[in-house]
Amino acid sequence: MFTIRSSRPTDGARILEIWRGAVDATHHFLSVEDRIAIGREVCGFLPQAPLTLAIDENDRPLGFMLIDKGHMEALFIDPAAFGRGIGTALVRHGLALHPGMTTDVNEQNEQAVGFYERMGFVQIDRSPHDGQGRLYPLIHLAHRS
Repeated sequence: MFTIRSSRPTDGARILEIWRGAVDATHHFLSVEDRIAIGREVCGFLPQAPLTLAIDENDRPLGFMLIDKGHMEALFIDPAAFGRGIGTALVRHGLALHPGMTTDVNEQNEQAVGFYERMGFVQIDRSPHDGQGRLYPLIHLAHRS
């Protein structure tokens, strides 16, 4: 069982732990150098970002989402909690607040692409690079509201 709440400053270390575990479990396509560089960037902003968390009965974060102006910038779930509906619940929560929400997904992350398609997102565009100019193609998605 889990509930949803906003992040607090004390959640920072756990949020980074979730991010690292999720990326290591799902982003096998990243080079070691890029994984390290991205990790440094994430450590600089993610702990202070206004996140929506899924927490367990002990108030321990299991996953998080970051939405900025109707665009979901991040969705990461603790790999130990995969398959429990946490990502689905967070996305549904985001859609309730932002109908027509958009997001981007790495083309190489086929599991995530399939998840978003099952959630009702459709491809609206594609970029050959990620947001930092690295050669990781992005699929731009929007929810069919």
